Amino acid sequence: MSQSIAGEKSDEASHEIPDEIDPAIEELVRGIIGQVADKWTMLILETLEERGTLRFTEIGRHVGGISQKMLTKTLRDMERDGLVSRTVHPVIPPHVDYSLTDLGLSLGAAFCGVWIWAEKNHATIEKARADFLARQRRC
Repeated sequence: MSQSIAGEKSDEASHEIPDEIDPAIEELVRGIIGQVADKWTMLILETLEERGTLRFTEIGRHVGGISQKMLTKTLRDMERDGLVSRTVHPVIPPHVDYSLTDLGLSLGAAFCGVWIWAEKNHATIEKARADFLARQRRC
């Protein structure tokens, strides 16, 4: 089976892994995957993409279920990586806005493919999960 798959051409042939990978790029990719695999980053990314510029409390309200501490940490990490911009308005009380940068918007677009994949394969995944549970119950 692996021989027939290895010999077949696929649409992803242009995305072959190079023989040598730049360690700096590998570290960056691993770090970004680690961050965006975090559900809070993805939910904040989605919220800002759908609603535009928001204040801290508005982000927390729209995301739901996130503590202030986690929201602060996630937004700081996203700002550090250039995914969001933070604008402080010099008023009392302080008014801070967050919005996606072009880099953040491009990451959202990249992960849109995951949503499309999930939608396309939802029934297959649910069937696989049900089959797995059935097998577990028999053991």
